[in-house]
Amino acid sequence: MKKNLILFVLFILPIVAYLFFASGVNSFAKLPTITKNIPDINSWNTLHNKPVALKGKITILGFLGEDVLKHKGNLFNLYEKIYDRNKKFNDFQMVMIVPEGSQKEVELLQRDIAKLGTQAGWNFVFGTPDQIRKFYNSMNLVGKLDAKCATPNVFIVDKNRNLRGRKGHDKKGNDEYKEGYNTIFVSELYNEMTDDVKIILAEYRLALKKNHNASRQI
Repeated sequence: MKKNLILFVLFILPIVAYLFFASGVNSFAKLPTITKNIPDINSWNTLHNKPVALKGKITILGFLGEDVLKHKGNLFNLYEKIYDRNKKFNDFQMVMIVPEGSQKEVELLQRDIAKLGTQAGWNFVFGTPDQIRKFYNSMNLVGKLDAKCATPNVFIVDKNRNLRGRKGHDKKGNDEYKEGYNTIFVSELYNEMTDDVKIILAEYRLALKKNHNASRQI
């Protein structure tokens, strides 16, 4: 009896656990698309003149506005709850859009973020207020930028430049719509955005797995 129990723990239990977690990944609902094919920003200025593109990356997109340092606490929340958990994923990036003329403030902000750890996947992109508002309006959102081109919300953009979020009904059947995630509230980042980023990553991992299996069959 004892021998059978040991065999079960060593051989059967790991297989059961694998099947459980594998089925969990495959059962993720696909995160709805809020706006398709938003414009890219690869022609905008950056601190080190290195172009940043939305195409081909899973992007967390934010708008810091003119008072860059005012949002430091929000970015710390975002770093700890979202970036730090996903920074090892090669196609994952953070993009913060800031008005031209805020370069010095961004440099100071980067020094503070560096105290939390690596920021290799963080990018700051600069545009004129008109450029920023035009780009934001192209996303067709309910929420608006304030007078300084800022919002506490951040947004999930997939590799095809589609804005993703929640639209339709939740598990209880109630109407649900979420286009962005408020960085002021740690609970919203932890309870909602963390789950939605996991869904996006699971989508791409599953796609990669399918493509790999297809190529092997060919």
